[in-house]
Amino acid sequence: MEKKDYNPPTAFSPSPEGERAPIQIKARDEDLKGVYSNLMIVTHTKEEFCLDFINTFNPPTLVSRVLMSPAHIKRMIRALEENMKKYEERFGAVEAAKEPEAPLGFQPPR
Repeated sequence: MEKKDYNPPTAFSPSPEGERAPIQIKARDEDLKGVYSNLMIVTHTKEEFCLDFINTFNPPTLVSRVLMSPAHIKRMIRALEENMKKYEERFGAVEAAKEPEAPLGFQPPR
């Protein structure tokens, strides 16, 4: 599959001089389409977080798994909070979705 350059405006990496340099990101056409998820399951160890993104429509399907360091999770949470604030300033308050009544996802054995 052909890869294309994808340059999101916020993709920067620190340079040795301490400046923020843009990162060239390669992405496949398939990945640029994105996937739909209406459930996320978070698990972690001391060293990493695992984010499982699920589409719960029949049959429930794992559509993506992302592994991150705890430090990167903190940066991601901050970025999401900043962007949600900007979104709500522009479009109005967002009410959080209610928790599902039945347990979903991977359940430990009883």
